[in-house]
Amino acid sequence: MQRVALYQVDAFTDRPFTGNPAGVCLLEGALPDATLQAIAVEMNLSETAFVQMVPPGEGRAPLRYGLRWFTPRTEVALCGHATLSAAAVLFGEQGVQVDLVEFDTRSGVLTARRRPEGIQLDFPADPPAPYTLPPAVWTALGKPPVVASLRSPRLGMVLVHVDNAGVVQRLSPDMQALAGASAPAGGMGYIVTAAGRSPADFVSRFFAPALGIPEDPVTGSSHTVLGPYWAGILGRTSLRARQVSARGGDLAVEVLRDGRVGITGQAVVVFSGQLRLPG
Repeated sequence: MQRVALYQVDAFTDRPFTGNPAGVCLLEGALPDATLQAIAVEMNLSETAFVQMVPPGEGRAPLRYGLRWFTPRTEVALCGHATLSAAAVLFGEQGVQVDLVEFDTRSGVLTARRRPEGIQLDFPADPPAPYTLPPAVWTALGKPPVVASLRSPRLGMVLVHVDNAGVVQRLSPDMQALAGASAPAGGMGYIVTAAGRSPADFVSRFFAPALGIPEDPVTGSSHTVLGPYWAGILGRTSLRARQVSARGGDLAVEVLRDGRVGITGQAVVVFSGQLRLPG
């Protein structure tokens, strides 16, 4: 019987049972995609990260890992909270001593760096462009008062800017209708956002029922879209964000040079164990 190290981590928080939970599996060798998907279904979290060390390349960080993310329904191209969770396991549970690790992913090379205030992820920015929100999506969201609607080119996230934070907090989307509207809308998921109240510069919520995630508690990848958007509105590159789901979470977002976004947060490991695989 094969045993795989398994962790559950609450990301973008400094307290257990808040933030966004992710599974982290540390692999010693490759597993079939069907097995990875089955593990993600078993974990029943919005994402499970699968991490495997790979040899460092010339000019690369001394510690380098392959990283993939699976929802209970499918593999995804980018996940922030599961990347933060993976880095927290490596830095805090595995005794990694360096301050920077690299991940080879479907979204290119990503980095995680220790910072005094947490762990900073370096992700590709995904600034959105104007987009006509399909009426079916607007209706499924509850017909909120829309200031602007946009869509990101890289991840296909639809951003809906509404007129105040209270609207974001009170949203109660029809998830079945939103899932049904997702395919024709072409969206990986739906961000609803508004200006925040101090200390948050902006707030958001994220819905992706078509991916098996009705509401994601705290979404790192959506801030590759939100960061450039709000930086343009507020005229600042360093921002504080709050995702106002029931669990809630806090992020520091910095729009970097060369089309990158720094996303910083804390994470708490809530349990560890061993996954037993047949064979």
